[in-house]
Amino acid sequence: MDNKQAYKKYVDRRAARSPVLRNCVAAFWVGGSICVLGQLLLTLYRRLGLLLDEASTLVSVSLIFLAAALTALGIFDRIARYAGAGTLVPITGFANSVVSPAIDTKSEGLVLGVGAKIFTIAGPVLLYGILCGAVYGVIYYIVTLFM
Repeated sequence: MDNKQAYKKYVDRRAARSPVLRNCVAAFWVGGSICVLGQLLLTLYRRLGLLLDEASTLVSVSLIFLAAALTALGIFDRIARYAGAGTLVPITGFANSVVSPAIDTKSEGLVLGVGAKIFTIAGPVLLYGILCGAVYGVIYYIVTLFM
């Protein structure tokens, strides 16, 4: 047995087993709770007389603001440690990925700290999201030309 195989065997013996079922349940109920909160906000905004488009936009803004505030207070990170992808997949995860680097680098100043590092995590998501949208749009356009 070579060193690589021996090391892999050693790591496999020593590595903690991930509680997959508990992680899935936590992600499901926390992510679901975020969605329920969004639905409750949508219902509230609609009852206040807003149109569906306006209420939907306000729900997104509200969830982003709430996630940013919880990130600034250090609460969002504790929830994310518990729920994992349950907090990171919805729009709240995007808000956290923008606010976290800004908070971490604020001591370096507004330009070289916050300004330079604010999109460290969210930047690749934005880049590839926009790129995929553009590629999909071109493919959709070409396909509809032949229909």
